[in-house]
Amino acid sequence: MVKGVSGLKSFGKVRDKLNKVGKGFCLAKWNQVSILLQTGQTHSCHHPAPHHIPLEEIKDNPSALHNTKFKKLQRKTMLHGGRPKECDYCWNVEDANKESFSDRVLKSGEDWALPYFDEIKESTGDEDVFPPYVEISFSNQCNMACSYCDVKSSSNWQHEIEKLGPYPTSGNYNNTDWMENLPIPHREENPYVEAFWKWWPDLFPRLHTFRITGGEPLLHKDTFKVLDYIIENPTINPKIELCVNSNLSVPDGLWEEFLDKVKYITDNDLVWNFVLFTSIEADGKQAEYIRDGLDAGVLWNRVDEFLTKCEKPEVTIMAAFNALSISSYHKVIQKVYRLKKIYGSTKRYRDYSIILDTSYIRHPEFLDFRILTPDWLEKINELSRFMEDLGMHKYEHVDGYHEVGFFDFEQEKVRRMTDMFTDNQSWVEKQRKDFVLFIDEYDKRRGKNFQETFPEMEDFYDLCKGT
Repeated sequence: MVKGVSGLKSFGKVRDKLNKVGKGFCLAKWNQVSILLQTGQTHSCHHPAPHHIPLEEIKDNPSALHNTKFKKLQRKTMLHGGRPKECDYCWNVEDANKESFSDRVLKSGEDWALPYFDEIKESTGDEDVFPPYVEISFSNQCNMACSYCDVKSSSNWQHEIEKLGPYPTSGNYNNTDWMENLPIPHREENPYVEAFWKWWPDLFPRLHTFRITGGEPLLHKDTFKVLDYIIENPTINPKIELCVNSNLSVPDGLWEEFLDKVKYITDNDLVWNFVLFTSIEADGKQAEYIRDGLDAGVLWNRVDEFLTKCEKPEVTIMAAFNALSISSYHKVIQKVYRLKKIYGSTKRYRDYSIILDTSYIRHPEFLDFRILTPDWLEKINELSRFMEDLGMHKYEHVDGYHEVGFFDFEQEKVRRMTDMFTDNQSWVEKQRKDFVLFIDEYDKRRGKNFQETFPEMEDFYDLCKGT
C-alpha cells in the first residue's frame, strides 16, 4: 500500500529518483525485511526467495536476522547499478511494460522508505541497519492448507507431505527433500525466535511498521506477546503501525481475545495505526477451493465484526491473482467496495480504511495466471475497467460526504496484470501439464471437484489435459 505518495505522477517521480542511482536500486533492500523464524530464513521483502540465516551470524548480532552477509552483497549490487536476480518479480513487471510501476517503485515511495533515500544512497552496503518495516513469521502453525502455499508457511501442508509425499508434478510440488531446514515446530525451542526477542528492545523504538505473518498468527503465543508488550509499554513507540495477518478462521476464544486487545490498543492510541491483513481472491466455493480450510462466509462476517468493534483500524484484503481466481475476482472487488462504502467514513482514522492489495502468484508456476489462454486476457481487461469505473468519487454517508472507491495504486496493481502475458510457449505448455497433475491430485487428497467448482474453466482444463 503506497501512502507516502499518491497518483501516477508521484510514482513516476519516485522511479526517476531511484533510477538516478541505478535501475535496480530499491530502498526495500535496506528498509524492509521479511523473516521466517520457523525456518531461519530472511528476504528483503516477500518477493525474493528467502535465504538461510547462518546461526553463527546471529550469535553475537541478532540484527543479522536482517543484515546477512548475502543481503549486504545484494545492496552493493544495487548501489553499483545492478539488478539482483533474486528481485526478478519487479524486473518482470518493469520489462513487460516500461510505463508500469513495479513494487520496487511502490515500496520505495512509502513513508518508511523514501525519507531515507539520501542516507541509503550514500551508504557502502556493509552497514548493519535497523529496518523501519519488519515482517515476522514466528511459526508455520496453521489451520489451513491453501493451494499455492507450502510447508514453510503451513503446518497442515507439512503434515500432508509427511504423510502422502509431494505432488506428482514435474518439480514434485512441496517436496521437502531440498529444504535446508524443515520448520521448527512452534512448541519447540527456536534459536531464531530467541534472537528476535534479543533484538526486539533495540528494534521496537525504531520501527515504523511491524507486521506479523504466518502460518496463522492468532495461533501463535508470540503474536499475543507482541500485543501485550505494546500494552505494557505504551510510551516507547506510539507512532508505530502494527499489522497482523489472519485467515480469520481461528476458534472463537482466540478471535475474541485478539479483538479485545486490538480494541484496547487502538482506543488508547498505543499505536499510530493498526492494520488487519486477510486473504481471499475469489468468491464463495471457488475461494474455499483455492484456500482449503476457509469458510468464506465466516471471513467476510469477521471482517465486518472487526471493523464494527474496532473503529480506528484498517483492513487490507490481499487478493492474490492466480489462474483460479480470475473468473470470480470481480466479486471480491465488489465486496471490498461495499466495505469502503460502509467503513471508509470520516469518523475513522482516514478515508483509506479498506484497501485491496493485488499481487500475483509466481510459485507454484502452474497456478500462475499467465498459463491461461489469451481469451482470458479480456477478462483481466474487464476487471481493470471495472475498477476504473469504481475510482474515487464522492459518496453520501450517514456522517456526511466522503470519498470512496479505488485509489490509483489499487487500480495500478490490477492494471499491470494485462501486460504480463507471455509468449514463451514451452514454459506455458510445461505449466499446463503440471496444472492438470496438481489439480487431479489436489482433488483426490482434499475431497474436492475442480470441474464442478470451476465449470467456466472446463475448456481450459481439457486443453491442459491434452497438452
